[in-house]
Amino acid sequence: MEINNLFYDLLIDLQVPVFYAEMLNLIIVSLLILLSVIIINYLSKKIIFNFLEKLSTRSKNDFDNFLIANNIQIYLARLVPVFYLYWIIPSWLENFQTVLVYALLGLKIYFIFLLVWIIRNFLNASKEFFRTFDSLKGKPIESFVQVAMILVWFTAIVLIFSIVTGTEVSTFLTAMGALSAVILLIFKDTILGFVASIQLSSNDLIRIGDWITMKKFGADGDVIEINLNSVKIQNFDKTITTIPTYKLISDSFTNWRGMSDSNGRRIKRALLIKGSSIRFVQKEEISNLKNIKLLSKYIAQTEKDIESHNIKLQVEADDNINGRNLTNIGLFRKYIEEYLIANNLINNEMTVMCRQLTPTSQGVPLEIYAFISDKEWKNYENIVSDIFDHLLASLKTFDLELFELPSNLKV
Repeated sequence: MEINNLFYDLLIDLQVPVFYAEMLNLIIVSLLILLSVIIINYLSKKIIFNFLEKLSTRSKNDFDNFLIANNIQIYLARLVPVFYLYWIIPSWLENFQTVLVYALLGLKIYFIFLLVWIIRNFLNASKEFFRTFDSLKGKPIESFVQVAMILVWFTAIVLIFSIVTGTEVSTFLTAMGALSAVILLIFKDTILGFVASIQLSSNDLIRIGDWITMKKFGADGDVIEINLNSVKIQNFDKTITTIPTYKLISDSFTNWRGMSDSNGRRIKRALLIKGSSIRFVQKEEISNLKNIKLLSKYIAQTEKDIESHNIKLQVEADDNINGRNLTNIGLFRKYIEEYLIANNLINNEMTVMCRQLTPTSQGVPLEIYAFISDKEWKNYENIVSDIFDHLLASLKTFDLELFELPSNLKV
């Protein structure tokens, strides 16, 4: 007995009119098929889920766990009812040819969408799995997944168009070729983003977790996501800045990863010394400054060098202009350098120096250039503040003044 007439003869025997017998037979058979589809879907889901669970317990990697977490078993299970319906629909709707055509058409489209969703979940599981590798954590995996999904959706749309219109795929692709200029214009940002993602990845310019600064977009924070079209940055005030991916190739930005990977975080800050407070140190002052342990050896050695130099030039010791003598800013500069070297929070394996820069209208800059071992932001700022608190308080010892703009100026 054919399935399309499963209850038809019984209904005719019960003296049900032919039209109603056909309709009732169709409804009853449809309900039975629907029930069988639900049962098949449930059983296939159970079987596939149990298979994946057993596979996950036996396998050495966690990829199958990510597959289960992305519910790929649900979509794989739905393939079985689709194949079942594709097999049974022709005989089920044999007497309704118009409905049969549209039912098969709808089933084919549903099958394509189902494949797209299976591929999507597989790619998402792959993305999450690859992110567990330390070597791939900072790579723009999201961008490659998005490109793959664009190709999958493009293929799906071409196939659906071919099925609905009855047109050959090659014909559709030929038409797409003629419209290539328009397509390139539409997907310009996507193409630029994809190329930029490859360049960022191959040149290792940026990784997830990097601290970057891009003043043009007001970005100053950590990279939290790199995808095909944009890079998301969480600023230190917890706001989110989105930058087009290709802008990171065409424009300049600062990546602080080098600092994070190094053995110290740099101090590059200057004290502006008032020019009129700079002078030669008198003999009676030198004896007091020798009490500073960080300077005592330096002063003793420098005094010998100065005396030898002045004798050679036949210059009196108190002749500041013609001879060579100590200055308060020179001693303070040496004191800063020795103070930094003696500080156990400064990395002495990296550059440590205090240098005098070109005098400006706002004083003579004494710039500190050194590296702090603790790179954590809050700790870094506290250490820098402590260093400069001490140096600012030490200025009076050397009879130096910090440059300040007069507060009584009339505008």
